[in-house]
Amino acid sequence: MISEQTEMKLRRLGLDGMAEAYSGQRSGPDSATLGFDERLAMLVDRQWEHQENLALQRRLGYAKLRQSAALEDIDWEVPRGLRRELVAQLATGDWLRYHRHCLITGPTGVGKSWLACALAQKACRDGYRVLYLSAAKLFRDLLAASTDGSLSRFIRRLTRPHLLVVDDWGMDTVRRSQYRDFLELLEERHDKGSMLIASQLPPEDWHQLVGDPTIADAILDRIVHSAYRIDLDGETMRRPKPLPDRTPDTAPDAGGPMQPAELTSKGNHVKQRKG
Repeated sequence: MISEQTEMKLRRLGLDGMAEAYSGQRSGPDSATLGFDERLAMLVDRQWEHQENLALQRRLGYAKLRQSAALEDIDWEVPRGLRRELVAQLATGDWLRYHRHCLITGPTGVGKSWLACALAQKACRDGYRVLYLSAAKLFRDLLAASTDGSLSRFIRRLTRPHLLVVDDWGMDTVRRSQYRDFLELLEERHDKGSMLIASQLPPEDWHQLVGDPTIADAILDRIVHSAYRIDLDGETMRRPKPLPDRTPDTAPDAGGPMQPAELTSKGNHVKQRKG
């Protein structure tokens, strides 16, 4: 009875990890052989792990990463110019600690967004606050904030993340005024956080993209000169694998070979063509 009340009090105090460990100790056959300090240490360790997991889930929820990716899952068998030593260096997190940046460039389909999300996920695991945005959304929000007079407040909000990920940079047509607003964002984040930009366009093409040489020079000066560069190449990784060559099955109730199935417009259900 006393044990059940103790567990209930632990849960009401928000110590769910400790309560679970305490319940396990009560039912575990070896707990009686442990001393008080050992049992207390086990309770504290479980609560610590519980709170760390909750904090990680909150950081991942705030980050809104586009893909579920992890550096440990990199496919090194695919040749695309990805260097192990550079990834290992980025995995230490020193670039975030010293507010350095990272540029990932390459053609479509080589895994730029996936790698960006994997680096962002590692930053979340290391305790950093991360925010992922597509370039299209970022520039739309900058334009909306500039229009309604909330630009300064919006930019201040984007200085909070330790790492700001901007994906698909250069994919959409953007006004010069929006690039000036982006430059203001870079100024506000200077020495406060890191940027990770993924783009099909190498920095050498950004002058043509921005359209204003002065703004382009300022953007490049604030990002490229203090950035780690990952230049990917190779064929797209999105190409579907060929289907196995099989003899069409015979449907027992249809009286003949089954016709190829086609996806509905939603892409989630399959229907059969009528013969």
